[in-house]
Amino acid sequence: MDTKGNGALDGAAREYYGEFLRDYPEYAATLKLDRVRAEEYPRLDRQGHIYLDYTGGGLYSDSQIRRHMEFLLSSVLGNPHSSNPTSIFTTEKVEQCRKAVLDFFNAPPEEYVVIFTSNASQALKLVGEAYPFRKGDRLLLSFDNHNSVLGIREFDRARGAITEYVPIVPPDLRISDDVLLSYLEKGSRDQNRLFAYPAQSNFSGVQHPLEWIDRAKALGWDVLLDAAAFVPTNRLDLQKWRPDYTAVSFYKIFGYPTGVGALIARRTALEKLHRPWFAGGTITVASVQADQYYLAPGAEGFEDGTPNYTSLTAVCMGIEHIESIGLDLIHTRTECLSHWLITRLLELKHGNGEPVIRLYGPAERRMRGGTVTINVYDRKGTVVDHQVVEQEANKWKISLRTGCFCNPGAGELALGLSRDEMIRCMNFPGSRMPLEVFRQCIDGKSTGAVRISLGIASNFTDVAQFLRFAGGFRQD
Repeated sequence: MDTKGNGALDGAAREYYGEFLRDYPEYAATLKLDRVRAEEYPRLDRQGHIYLDYTGGGLYSDSQIRRHMEFLLSSVLGNPHSSNPTSIFTTEKVEQCRKAVLDFFNAPPEEYVVIFTSNASQALKLVGEAYPFRKGDRLLLSFDNHNSVLGIREFDRARGAITEYVPIVPPDLRISDDVLLSYLEKGSRDQNRLFAYPAQSNFSGVQHPLEWIDRAKALGWDVLLDAAAFVPTNRLDLQKWRPDYTAVSFYKIFGYPTGVGALIARRTALEKLHRPWFAGGTITVASVQADQYYLAPGAEGFEDGTPNYTSLTAVCMGIEHIESIGLDLIHTRTECLSHWLITRLLELKHGNGEPVIRLYGPAERRMRGGTVTINVYDRKGTVVDHQVVEQEANKWKISLRTGCFCNPGAGELALGLSRDEMIRCMNFPGSRMPLEVFRQCIDGKSTGAVRISLGIASNFTDVAQFLRFAGGFRQD
């Protein structure tokens, strides 16, 4: 059997691989990615890393770094807020990258504008601080939102708006369409109403329907889509779905550069936002004596100060790298590997028949991404502290992530932490609460989970090795 690109497989893993190929025949179409891993990500196998934290951060390829280095060494770049030769050249490159982002997401330039930010969190903050919340307006959030989305509630509360949360239902951690509709029918069209949700959960890997965008907009809502966890392995077609605001981080997709994200906004929706301040580059005219300013139109009015112009050219190269490989191939591979891993993990039993693994989120392939979140349990049904699991994984050179992954709503429901418990435990004086105090408060319940996430360079060896690692917690 040919295991090229899948590392050194022992006998058990070789047996797994044969069964895997029979059960997931579509995986054969992704074998190009084995060559990509060998040529573009050789440091993984050279250094013996098992990288399973793609939702935390993507990996950059060798060619991206070489191309960007060669570009920087051969170019003279200047601050784009001018009209000298180096500034004009840089401005052209920045605008080329803006167009590349629109093309990648199939976003018509007459309808969408790309605002470069430092990451998805800043893109979300831009919307939160500038959305025209008034008393009685509404912010609707899913329980399953990243903290950077949940934080928008602090802006709406300061202005007297109402925050509500659509619950997710264990064990699959999905949202009922009927329940969502009951929330979307609240309020009136003369109010400002913003609905924010993730295309894919960074906690469980659940993919929430993009059809909700049109449903909410038909009822008069503005829609903010957190696409940060979705777009690394899934195609997002903004000509088809048309959210008002979409937040992404490019390092999640192709690893380099870090420190660059984007808010992709519909032009009509952008006009609705009112910035609470101005900065260098965001204005056309400002005066001290007249005590007045005028914001620049479009993206420039929202890009604070000088954009990260030396790194923006690397965004174009990252997009070209992904397009040369094919996002659909990455999607198929991560879907096959993650579903096989889930199936095998759930088969692990202790000698007394008790499960070794508890999964948070759906076990089926439908509408889920390559993120697998679990906890490990001993033969008595007691959770093994996720920090202990991480420490043991480190010995295997397995990079995974533990905790609640900045997604407290999904974590609380998945881990069985009730509202009363959370209110009691959050009753701590001051603005900073030590984690150990919280851990003691919930008295034995887990404060987090273990997240494995797959991406562009993942292969069968990675998931087989993690399965072997997890099997080490089995007790007779």
